[in-house]
This record gives sequence, structure tokens and C-alpha cells, in this order.
Amino acid sequence: MDTTSTTPALRDRAETLLRALAGDSAKLREDQWTAIEALVAQRRRALVVQRTGWGKSAVYFLATALLREQGSGPTVIVSPLLALMRNQISAAARAGIHAATMNSANPQEWDQVQAAVAAGEVDVLLVSPERLNNPDFRDNVLPKLTASTGLLVVDEAHCISDWGHDFRPDYRRLRTLLGDLPDGVPVLATTATANDRVVTDVAEQLGLGTGADTLVLRGSLDRESLRLSVCRLPTSQARLAWLAEHLAELPGSGIIYTLTVAAAHDVASLLKDRGYPVAAYTGKTDPADRQAAEDDLLGNRVKALVATSALGMGFDKPDLGFVVHLGAPSSPIAYYQQVGRAGRGVERAEVVLLPGEEDKAIWAYFGSLAFPDELRVTQVLNTLAYADRPLSTAALEPSVELSRSRLEMVLKVLDVDGAVRRVKGGWTSTGEEWQYDRGRYQRVAEARDREQEAMVGYLATGDCRMEYLRRQLDDPEATPCGRCDNCTGKYWDTSVADEVVDATRERLQRPGVEVAPRKQWPTGMSSLDVPVSGRISADDQAEPGQVLGRLTDVGWGNRLRELVGPQANDAEVPDSVFKACVQVLAGWQWAQRPVAVVAVPSSTRPQLVYSLATRLAEIGKLDFLGALDAEGPPPRQANSAQRLADLWRRMSMPADLAAVLPSGPVLLVDDVIDTGWTMTLAARLLRRAGAPAVLPFALASTA
Repeated sequence: MDTTSTTPALRDRAETLLRALAGDSAKLREDQWTAIEALVAQRRRALVVQRTGWGKSAVYFLATALLREQGSGPTVIVSPLLALMRNQISAAARAGIHAATMNSANPQEWDQVQAAVAAGEVDVLLVSPERLNNPDFRDNVLPKLTASTGLLVVDEAHCISDWGHDFRPDYRRLRTLLGDLPDGVPVLATTATANDRVVTDVAEQLGLGTGADTLVLRGSLDRESLRLSVCRLPTSQARLAWLAEHLAELPGSGIIYTLTVAAAHDVASLLKDRGYPVAAYTGKTDPADRQAAEDDLLGNRVKALVATSALGMGFDKPDLGFVVHLGAPSSPIAYYQQVGRAGRGVERAEVVLLPGEEDKAIWAYFGSLAFPDELRVTQVLNTLAYADRPLSTAALEPSVELSRSRLEMVLKVLDVDGAVRRVKGGWTSTGEEWQYDRGRYQRVAEARDREQEAMVGYLATGDCRMEYLRRQLDDPEATPCGRCDNCTGKYWDTSVADEVVDATRERLQRPGVEVAPRKQWPTGMSSLDVPVSGRISADDQAEPGQVLGRLTDVGWGNRLRELVGPQANDAEVPDSVFKACVQVLAGWQWAQRPVAVVAVPSSTRPQLVYSLATRLAEIGKLDFLGALDAEGPPPRQANSAQRLADLWRRMSMPADLAAVLPSGPVLLVDDVIDTGWTMTLAARLLRRAGAPAVLPFALASTA
């Protein structure tokens, strides 16, 4: 296409559209125009790696408007987060672009959206990567959409790469979509957080790096508004006390990141007690509540959202004044992505990292959820190959030694690689040969280890922090920023008023967390010779239970991990912990007080469980009846179905215990509640032997 005569007019039109999108004073950056020209005038493929707030969304909205004016079909944007979609729809409207979305939160609108797309009424359709392999969407909607698409945009493209900090298997489905696009359809991939390795991988996976015609634009990753700092305090109580005292000093409203869901709720609760308007925001928060929380932050009705990484990519609040991390992310790249939420439209934003001693343990836990070994993947393939019908994820669980989340990840990877296929009713085998890429998975694991070491280096460096992060992202222009704590020599004061420390300690050491009983048996137990299914009968159920705390708690987590963590030695329950347990029982709002205590048999910490059970019986003047029987090794931790099957074979009711069961409720004591199946089966045994109610109690829970 000869664009010589049309380019000046095209740029003038782009500038006009930009002012409608971003205000009368807005002007195109040169790289923004370069990308737009490549997409609209030359119909090329482009990869844009630019910092958060640079204006990547302006590139694809302006390109969309220009292409639509030339008669092209709608733009399809593959976007990972609902928050990102909502912000983009709002931004598009300012430029006169009609955007719509199809995602898990609006299935009732899909037919209406599809009709609007078919009628040419939609300029931009945003879809989640997961939607690309929904059987109905993939088979009925996607072919028509692919044939009519005027521009394909892959937002947050680092998610395609398993070298990236936020790998999502569903993104790999884009390779198929790209292969089906008609010739001449431009493609844009964007991200703010990609080092050289991720850029190369994304380019290869999207086919963006296969020819000299591909445009790659990489810019400086400096963020001139950010003031990076690290504030070290000795304990979790001290960190939270510091935050409670200094939060009011931080400018405007912002985000407080935690590493776990439990910590987000704990911190939000504590800050509310201190009078701050805050809200918790996690991947488990109800979608309507999440949107309400985002709106409150956008409207400055809260001082902060206390969030996990679920609030990250794409959340757009230009005047966000601060980002605080309670605990360090496992990667400098992930950290850069999260702090990039701040300071996009203000001259100064504070970025404070409060690392904790428990951070490495949390990194190790999430690292254990990486792609499974070859044996487990082969189990999945073989089970589907010999099945005479599609199998749901739940129906697969009894045959494979994988948790639900890891099984879902394996299925997505196998699907993208062509070895399995998602259909109505579940998953089927395609019969295609598949090779386990052991070398790649090992290299990814080693890269993760290096990233963790680099994050430790960020905490320890005495040099410029922004330069450190930019070098981790292979920014060739990285130089000292002159703004961070190390560059300026200005550090946060770590002293905290005694009354704030005391109040925080008291709040964090307040014991007791309720644990809901299991109410549904796992699917497919008959295949494991366990004769249960459906809902758990009310006559077999436990009552709601209690634990002293969660292993991920900000307050009790560290102390409990010392007692029941992987490296803990078996010993009698410490007096301080026992006193806290008595507090929990004293505050338990049970319908009827227990009259006896039964212990769960433990192969790993028998001394701890026995001492806890007998001391609780003694101080509560309850009968200690002994323990249930268990034979063989501990049950497998793979998934609910297999854990329950192992417990079913191992655990039984001793005749002498059944003979002395009282007519009142039984307190059932263990060290840890993990999946909940041990307590569920133990309660069933006790209820069937005559106990009218079972009250589970443990030192800790993992959830």
C-alpha cells in the first residue's frame, strides 16, 4: 500500500481523535504514531513494550477508530482482567468508540453482544483469554469474528510467555486465532513488563518475530513520578503498626498489596479498626463487590484497597498516590508491574516496600504449584485416552494425583498443544502425540529462582532502586533516578508510637477463625471404591469448627508455621499457644457445650495433637476418650477425591471408643485443617457411632 499521500492526513485525524480521548492538550508520542501508522496504513504486526501510563491503549483505540473509518471490521481485544475491560470500555466511549465485552461476569448479555457485533454496531469487542476456548464461543462465535476482524489486540501480552511473571495458559490459544486471521489483518501486542527473554518468547509464540516486517517498539521504563523506598521492620506486628501510623501521611488514595488472601482481609480489618476507610480486594471477592471497591477507589471514597495481585494489570487511576507492599513479590518484574499502578497522572507518588521474614516461605508455596512432573501429566492423558465419554475436571480428579487448580492448568496447556480438547461435558483426548518438554520446564523453574534472588537483591541494594528494576527488565536506558531512598538518602522513619504497637499486637494476637464444614462429597468416588456421592447428609456432618489461626495470617501465621510447618519438630503444645486455644473455646458460640474430647490420629505430630487434646479435656473438665484409628502412611495431598479415598481406607472407629461415646457433643481435635476431609470423615465416623454433634478444633488451617 502506498501511504505517502495519506499519511499526513491520517496523523492529523489521529491527533484529533486523541484529543477527544485524552483532552485538548494531548499530543501523540512519536512511537505512538509509529505504531498507529504501521497498523492502519501498512497493516503490519507490532509488539509494543512501554511503561505503564505511556499510552498503549491510545494506540489501539485510535487505530480502531481510523480502521473503522476505512471500513474495517471491529477490533478484538484479548484482555485478562475485568477491571481492565471496564476501564477500557469507558475510555473508548470518550473517543466515540462503542466497546462491548463477553466475559464470565455477563453471560446473560452474550446473545445481545453477538447480535450487535453482527450488525456492525460494535467497534471493539473485549474478550478474556479463557473465553477463546469456551466450546460454544470457540465453535460458533469465534469463526465469524475471526473472518470479520479489522484489528487483533493482545493486551498484557507477557501472559503468553511462561517466562513472564503472570503466565496464563489460555493466552497460548492466541496462536490458533492468529493462524486463522485473513491476510492483511494487523495485530498489536502490548505489555509494560517484559524483559528480553519474554519479548522474544512472545514474538515467537504470536508469530510476530517470524519476519522482518514485524515492528517492535521498546521505550524507556523510567517512571519519573515514583519515589521508591524499602522500609525494614523486625516483625509483622511492627510492619502493620508502622502502616497504621503512617497511612494518613501517604498522598491521596492508593493500594496496599499483600501476598495472600488471608493477609488482605486481616490487614483491611485492622486498618478499619484504626478508623481508616479501606476495603479488601482479592480474587475470591464477589465480582459485584470487586467492582464496587474499584469504583470507591476511583472516586477517592476509600484511602486504600488492601489487595492481592488480583488488582493489578490494567487498573487505571491516574491520580493513584501510593502503593505499599506488605511482603515482597517473588519477582522484580511483578513488582514493577504492580507499582506501575501509581503516579500516572500526578507529579509524585510514594512506593513503599515492607518485606517480611515469611516472604520466602510464601514464594516457595506458590512455586510448588508450577507445571507438574511427567508422571502426573501422563496420568491425565491416559485417563482421557481410555475414557468412553468426555470427562469433567471433577470426574478426572479420582484418576490423577493433581489438585484441582494444577489439573486445570495441565488441561489448558495440553489443549493449546493439541493433545486434548475441551467440549461440552468436559475434556476428550485428540489422540495426537504429545512430548513432555522437561528441559523447558526446568529452565522456567531456574528462571523463577533467579528472579527470587533478584528480588532479594532489590531489597539489599544500596544503589538506585529504579535503575535496578529497569535493568531487570533489560531497559538499555537504565540510569540512576535521583528520586528513590538510596539516591536521596531520605528513608522512612521506622519508629512507631508505643500505643500503636500495643494496639496492633493485641489486634493481631486475637485468636480464633471459624472453619465451615464440608457439605458435598467429591465427584467420582465410586471409581475409587468409596460409596459416597452428592451432598453430605446432615446426620453425617460436622458442626462449624474453629482454628486458632491460619498459616497465612499476618498475626498468628509465623507462630503456627513454627509448630506445624514442614520443618517443625513434634513437641507438646507450648503454654502460650495453649492459652490462646482456651480463649478460642471460651468464645465459641456453640449451641451446646461439648462433653468429651476425641483426637485425630497423627503420623507426623502425634505428641502435639495428644498434648493439645488431653490438656483441653483437663482444663474444660471434659472426658478424654482417646483417638480414632489410622493405619498406613499419611494420605496423599493430590486432590479431594484421592485424599478422601486414602482416608477412607486408613481411618476407622475403634470399638472401645465407640463403646464410651457420650450423649452430648464431642470436641474433635487435630493440628491442621487443610482440605477438611480428615475432619469430615472423622465426624462421619463419630456421628454414625452415636455422637449427636461433632465440633472440629485445630491449631491452624491452610485456607
